[in-house]
Amino acid sequence: MSTQKITIIKGDGIGPEIMNATLAILQAAGADIETEETEAGEKIYLSGITSGIAPDAWDIIRKNKVLLKAPITTPQGSGYKSLNVSIRKFLGLYANVRPCISLHPFVRTKHPNMDLVIIRENEEDLYAGIEHQQTDEVVQCLKLISRPGCEKIIRYAFEYAKLYERKKVSCFTKDNIMKQTDGLFHKVFNEIAAEYPEIANEHMIIDIGTAKLADTPEQFDVIVTPNLYGDVISDVAAQITGSVGLAGSANIGEECAMFEAIHGSAPLIAGTGTANPSGLLQGAVQMLNYIGQTEVAAAIQNAWLKTIEDGIHTADIYKEGFSIEKASTQRFTEAVIANLGQLPATFPVAYFGKNQTIQLPAYKRKPAAHKELVGVDLFVHWQKTNPEQLAAQIKQLETEEIKLTMITNRGIKVWPDGFKETFCTDHWRCRFKPVSGASIKKEHIVNLLSKAIHEETDIIKTENLYTFDGEPAFSLGQGQ
Repeated sequence: MSTQKITIIKGDGIGPEIMNATLAILQAAGADIETEETEAGEKIYLSGITSGIAPDAWDIIRKNKVLLKAPITTPQGSGYKSLNVSIRKFLGLYANVRPCISLHPFVRTKHPNMDLVIIRENEEDLYAGIEHQQTDEVVQCLKLISRPGCEKIIRYAFEYAKLYERKKVSCFTKDNIMKQTDGLFHKVFNEIAAEYPEIANEHMIIDIGTAKLADTPEQFDVIVTPNLYGDVISDVAAQITGSVGLAGSANIGEECAMFEAIHGSAPLIAGTGTANPSGLLQGAVQMLNYIGQTEVAAAIQNAWLKTIEDGIHTADIYKEGFSIEKASTQRFTEAVIANLGQLPATFPVAYFGKNQTIQLPAYKRKPAAHKELVGVDLFVHWQKTNPEQLAAQIKQLETEEIKLTMITNRGIKVWPDGFKETFCTDHWRCRFKPVSGASIKKEHIVNLLSKAIHEETDIIKTENLYTFDGEPAFSLGQGQ
């Protein structure tokens, strides 16, 4: 096997310390890698590059395909985009994989039998980052969920479960409320789950699923979920194992991959020599599995487990009268290196097989559905509070073919038959539908907008209403 060239970013805060520790362990274990360092993070942000990464750094990352990245600091204030999100999305790293395993009794936890993996969709959802202020009082963030995105991440979750001989995949969504977006994720989950009858499957609403995860995590095996929920529950799961500082993650794409710790740059302890390198080391173990160096990955994992068993703990997990030694970053690193070739006595011995790379089939676009325009929502900036007054004004935009049928405020139906108790902002959705027996064309929508200009009605946004194969593809008003 040829030497694997990888890109490293040492990051900010404790990043350089834990990266140096991790690389020392990789070298001592005989990892057949060559590193090429590039820079990204706070220094680059403050130099005037608001993405936090220079173009030549992108070239190095894309050339080597594999990135090991320490935590970076995003400066406070508007105008700075998260570099983590940028890397994941620019490189198509659609799958975020976070194992969460308790290390009881050596790291204290209320959940000694916890061993689960969270597989989080990494590119879509609210992390599309498309936001607008639409009125004085209302801003919006677009939640984007695509069928290709759903299919890739859900199939990856089932293939992961199959590869690692896990028994169940659980899906978390909020499709009782977001019936179109989360509804699509749940629908695709059901479709793909049917292709893996040997693996149990279940769906939970995210709120009760998170509650059960925090209370009885041992009932879960693999969890797959959209981006935002996955971000939240993976930190919850890591924390209840004993420490977020022990967890690493893999970010997997079709061509590239990034491996990292899940914690931040911890600037308050930078330079003190007390940082725990375990999170980044766990990311590096996932990296070694990804590039096919599974024996080295197992050797490092077993040495790390043995070090935890020996009670040699950094300050974040050290417990007086329980741990044996409060170790510095350097001391902990030396202990892991000294334990290479040894096996844990209490924890299961790590073994990763020969091939840990998951190859998914190329996405196949389904035949286009029959798409029919059946209405339009006009969003209006209007600063008064009486829906009846607004309805009278908006009805002036009607034509022979298309009429006002509903007004909502923050999704709640306020006309017709609204309640005076409903609090209204200055952001109104006015739904137009064709009269009975008529059809609607985009020219009708243009006419509505032209009338709105003439009537000095402030239309801030339009959304066309469609059916796909006869099924409505838009939400009803709350209370409709």
